[in-house]
Amino acid sequence: MPKLEELPAVELSSRIRRGEIKAEEYVHKVLDRIRKVERKIHAYITVMDEEALKKAGEIDRKVRSGSNVGRLCGVAVAVKDNLCTEGVRTTCCSRMLENFIPPYDAAVVERIRQEDAVLVGKTNMDEFAMGSSTEYSYFKPTRNPWNLDRVPGGSSGGSAAAVAAGEAALALGSDTGGSIRCPASFCSVVGLKPTYGLVSRYGLVAYANSLEQIGPFAESVEDCALLLSCVAGHDPNDSTSLNKPKEDYVSFLQNDVRGLRIGVPKQFFGDGTDRTVDRAVWNAVKRLEQLGATYEEISLKSLDYALAAYYIVAMSEASSNLARYDGLRYGLRKPDRSRDWSAAFSENRSAGFGAEVKRRIILGTYALSAGYYSQYYLKAQQIRTLIRRDFDEAFKRFDVVAGPTMPILPFKIGEKIRDPLEMYMCDVDTVPANLAGLPALSVPCGFHNGLPIGLQLMAAPSREDLLLRVGYTYEQNMKHSFLKPKI
Repeated sequence: MPKLEELPAVELSSRIRRGEIKAEEYVHKVLDRIRKVERKIHAYITVMDEEALKKAGEIDRKVRSGSNVGRLCGVAVAVKDNLCTEGVRTTCCSRMLENFIPPYDAAVVERIRQEDAVLVGKTNMDEFAMGSSTEYSYFKPTRNPWNLDRVPGGSSGGSAAAVAAGEAALALGSDTGGSIRCPASFCSVVGLKPTYGLVSRYGLVAYANSLEQIGPFAESVEDCALLLSCVAGHDPNDSTSLNKPKEDYVSFLQNDVRGLRIGVPKQFFGDGTDRTVDRAVWNAVKRLEQLGATYEEISLKSLDYALAAYYIVAMSEASSNLARYDGLRYGLRKPDRSRDWSAAFSENRSAGFGAEVKRRIILGTYALSAGYYSQYYLKAQQIRTLIRRDFDEAFKRFDVVAGPTMPILPFKIGEKIRDPLEMYMCDVDTVPANLAGLPALSVPCGFHNGLPIGLQLMAAPSREDLLLRVGYTYEQNMKHSFLKPKI
């Protein structure tokens, strides 16, 4: 019999709505769980105890009075610390924004509040979402609930670890080059990067505007579909938002993949892919074949250049976006020692940004500089177009594309942080979806020596229904899908 705080979000919201469970009792259990394990995991930057209990009490009163309650009523949700929350600090895990308190909610935060979710806290991340391990946080690294000596992935490592450790039923993260799928794979939870534009980015602190999307973490595909249903939809405050009707993604879930066609690009199994990951992912593909799907190995040559193109585009956009942080209008401001603006600007940014953020700003500025723009940035955008065309052709023949989420197992804390190139290589299988604007789902597909492995599924734009259907079918037919770490 699962503990109250371990119940699936779909079941929790249903039972709270019917009055079988009190939201306040459940939230107390979640906060107790956070107090118990947080000293080991470090998933949160800010825990919102008082606000969470107040909201839970309001939900219980609404239920007793017979008022309508939202689809997430009473469910504990954690939010990545680069999503603005009115009156609650939003740090991006950077010294630059250590004490920044936004005056408004991000669109996704507003939407989950409208659905009566209980926001329990802001989660740890790599500084300004730049990293693949959550070791670049200004405050502290997050640890993997399955092995406390290992990283949880990044940059949304806190959100994934919170869900895996039972510190929240659901969580929101952002994904610029794999920042939802990477920690979902490393922490053995479900993570979805939606189609570009499906979820509003209003209130997300920008890293690379043309690449990033906000998406859900959950323990199951059904819970993931529920959270996506609540946050997706057009937003006039976001000019990149898709103008399409809201969907109930839970309604697409069926334990059936008969007749579906799966393409498996050989580029996803290149040099550097761990043999145990290779084996687990192929076993997952063959299991889907046993369940009625067909698969074929294919080649998408443009993927050989995806990682290089991604980092040029992402760093260039980061250079532009982070120019606003000068410490003069807001953010960290060092005591003025002179009246020279440029000296103050440099000193504030030097003290406010960590080493990885500085590295990406410098490389991005170089790629955009006169004489190099056409050699680097323009060429990267041309490769991006080729990648999108290759995927368009693939989806004429296949319903989904499958491969590893991450090419390696979760690595030890401190193992790669001193080698930026080795860290960047971890994103080789995830960045293509961002460059092409595609939806991509990571679902657990096994373990090796107690360390999780993720299966990545991609589909054509706006075909989250297919991804969730395939992921749900695989999950329902695999015993390891609902295992929990012992902390």
